[in-house]
Amino acid sequence: MFLLLGSTTKMAKGKVVLLPIPSAGHVLSMLELAKLLRRYHFSVTILIAPVPVFPVEDCVATVAASGLDIDFCNLKPVDLPKNFDGPEDFISACMEKQKHQIKSVLQYFLRSGDAPLAALIVDFYATGAIDVAADLGVPCYVYFASNAAFLALMLYLPTLEEKFPAEFEEMEEEVRVPGVCPIPPISMPSPFMRKKSGRYTCFLHHGQRYSELKGIVINTFTDLEPATLQTLEEGLCAPGRRTPPVYPVGPLIAREEGEKNRQHECVMWLDGKPARSVVFLCFGSRGCFNVVQVWEIAAGLERSGSRFLWALRVESEDAFGNPVYVLPEGFLERTNARGMVWPSWVPQAEILAHPAVGGFVTNCGWNSCLESLQYGVPLLGWPLHAEQHSNAVVMAEEMGVALQLKVERVKGNFVKAEELERGVRALMGESEEGRRVRAKAEEMMAAAKKASEEGGTSFVNMEALVQELLAQ
Repeated sequence: MFLLLGSTTKMAKGKVVLLPIPSAGHVLSMLELAKLLRRYHFSVTILIAPVPVFPVEDCVATVAASGLDIDFCNLKPVDLPKNFDGPEDFISACMEKQKHQIKSVLQYFLRSGDAPLAALIVDFYATGAIDVAADLGVPCYVYFASNAAFLALMLYLPTLEEKFPAEFEEMEEEVRVPGVCPIPPISMPSPFMRKKSGRYTCFLHHGQRYSELKGIVINTFTDLEPATLQTLEEGLCAPGRRTPPVYPVGPLIAREEGEKNRQHECVMWLDGKPARSVVFLCFGSRGCFNVVQVWEIAAGLERSGSRFLWALRVESEDAFGNPVYVLPEGFLERTNARGMVWPSWVPQAEILAHPAVGGFVTNCGWNSCLESLQYGVPLLGWPLHAEQHSNAVVMAEEMGVALQLKVERVKGNFVKAEELERGVRALMGESEEGRRVRAKAEEMMAAAKKASEEGGTSFVNMEALVQELLAQ
């Protein structure tokens, strides 16, 4: 039924099984949790559910070859769901179809006797596995790879549904969730913008099932979201339902191999630039733009006068094999002295860690936000997908580490050249708001480091989680 690679059970205090969804961002984030568990001498097995449209083979192969003492268990492919509404509904249905195989794996570990099975920790899209764990008497936790604000929103969603059955965009007032800053209706997460969709009901379903969990392990830290975490602890985000213990153990960030990445051309280009003088633009693997938007970005960067490093990804039908072909004529020549456009993957964490980088124009994916704060780099939010729109609001209004661009969401998250110019000038210049977010980002860099050190909040929370796992 499944293929188990490696063995980490010798001399282990117990075994923990992790179940991410097959998405590189989710797998890599959960891998950081696996590394943390290994430090406490747990045996760790990560289950990989193969889904052709979400290939993670290269990611897993790289990790498996790195020498980390972590097992991978490849589940067999299942028939893909035929009826679904959006990527979240699709992946949730895929994980639901894996329940039989997940049960077989857990039964195998329960029988093997090599190390006690302490817990199953699942991705927040895989709550169907709660049933499997309950049948076998295995404690089940969720690993929440986003922030506490989004967790609060998910838990409060049934209450919002009762209070405001209409679409969020029809609301006249801001959306209010306990412990979270007010969110404009137009900035609600993408899956929530059409309540009759499978995308919305999928999140409604997962959030309701969290009350059955033994606990929620979340990739954030106390100093970053103190009010939200306190509200979650008090159970105010799930009125009438149980809120399980929440363990903020972040920031858990994938570390790239420094020596290899130091040779990357983008990093070498940064070496010759003054401290905090370059604005870095990168929008993740899904952050692709059409020609019209590319021209607006180019014009905004050129007018801003700032040094820039732009990781450019273009919609495939426009690129003709090379994204640089869609840039305005003469743009590269005119900006050659202060800018670089890179038309493929870049080592994002290595770039953010470089002392020349002073600002980050980002889609506000949570992994990217944490990477930026890890190195004290303030953000300029340009959300595109998923919960990124609410993340942008929270990062700016509650955490104070970001500025926001005016994004025309109804036009495909379009940003005009003059708006990008304004945002870059504000972020990189000597405006009051620029100084404020830079100072706050540096403050959070120090707080993130302290949280993970012995005696820090994330260290203490991880110790509490480990004691809970040992007590099972």
